[in-house]
Amino acid sequence: MECVPPILSALDIRVVGYDHPDAVLLVSEVQAEYARRYGTPDQGPADADEFRGPGGVFAVAYADGTPVATGGWRRLGDDRAEIKRMYVREWARGRGYARAMLAWLEETAAAAGARAIILETGRPQPEAIALYRSSGYTDVEPFGYYADDPLSLYLGKTLA
Repeated sequence: MECVPPILSALDIRVVGYDHPDAVLLVSEVQAEYARRYGTPDQGPADADEFRGPGGVFAVAYADGTPVATGGWRRLGDDRAEIKRMYVREWARGRGYARAMLAWLEETAAAAGARAIILETGRPQPEAIALYRSSGYTDVEPFGYYADDPLSLYLGKTLA
């Protein structure tokens, strides 16, 4: 049985490469989640180089040494950053890890000069939508790979 960190366990968020073993593990889990909810993994392109500074970052969050969450952002051609592959392992949900990772992504994007942060999520992910909306994200114009997909929802937020 996998060790479940206690509720309120402090997160240790570490910048890692998109190809880091823990990142690969969690990205494979989120892809399986997409396949379960949508019938196919995410087909949108995500190049590891896009998540390297200064144009992006990718991170894994650890609770008591166990990888529990992941997420990254990549700069677009303007003053916006796009969140990608944000995910919390199913058994670790409900502990505030997603909100902590989201805040960290926003802070690091702002520190890198992004003035806004955007994302695409799917309507079959009501938990994610609730998190983003409760964190101040509002509707933005569709963009990117899934711009014409009726299941997609586009959200954004101005950064300080």
